[in-house]
Amino acid sequence: MRDKPLKALYQKACDIDWQAFKPGNVSQYAEGHGMTCTDFKISAEVSAEAICKRNYSLGEKIFYAVKATREAVGCNTNLGIILLCAPLLEAVLNIRPHETLHQALTRTLATTTVDDAGWTFKAIALANPGGLGNSEQQDVNMQATVTLTEAMQIAAGRDRIALQYASGYKDIFEIARLSYNASFNRFGDENWAAVRVYADLLSRFPDSHIERKFGHKYSDLVIRKMTRLSTELAKADHPEHLKPVLYELDTEFKSLGINPGTTADLVVATVLAFFLEDLISKT
Repeated sequence: MRDKPLKALYQKACDIDWQAFKPGNVSQYAEGHGMTCTDFKISAEVSAEAICKRNYSLGEKIFYAVKATREAVGCNTNLGIILLCAPLLEAVLNIRPHETLHQALTRTLATTTVDDAGWTFKAIALANPGGLGNSEQQDVNMQATVTLTEAMQIAAGRDRIALQYASGYKDIFEIARLSYNASFNRFGDENWAAVRVYADLLSRFPDSHIERKFGHKYSDLVIRKMTRLSTELAKADHPEHLKPVLYELDTEFKSLGINPGTTADLVVATVLAFFLEDLISKT
């Protein structure tokens, strides 16, 4: 598998992140949280080289992608995206004949190393996300003594990105990808399919980023609002007619400081998985 198409697909998946109208999150319809769409676009461009680099280990892909982002935009726009997308891209670069993406990913996660964990700890410390990486076990400011997947297993109970490593990306391959496929077939639009995945995931699970900031204060509110949105999207033939609802939700969430950032990262990984599976089917 060549690096060049992977960079393009990674950047495209990242661009859908800010092109899709995901309430509470930064988008072309409503920026916020001190970040702009330009920040996200630049972050995708500068991180693509490292995250797709064939001769980097998984941990090096993560660290150098985060480092490039930090140097370019000076803030944490895409740590979660990088943590989720790097194993998918590593899997494709090392995929075996007749393997599915999920099979290759499972093998990738089973063979992570202590060195991968060390590089990733450095990446998380560099990105400096609030409340992430501090732990009595395998704190990112200390030397790693377990593999990357083992470290993620320790954190899985409090972070949904870590849970993907521990569960073989169960949320993505058993829930989000099916939602994306069905919505893309219905709407014929990548951005609206991404919005549906976002709503579906938030209707099922609390967002780790929100809960690190607020605890359970807004969990029921978000689930209730996004369940209603998911239901409306499921019935919609023309989802653009729901823009007034999305603007109302976006204003409400941002007024409360609610940013479902972890769920947005899961959406990017879902879209990338969709693109990569299509690429694999054509090679």
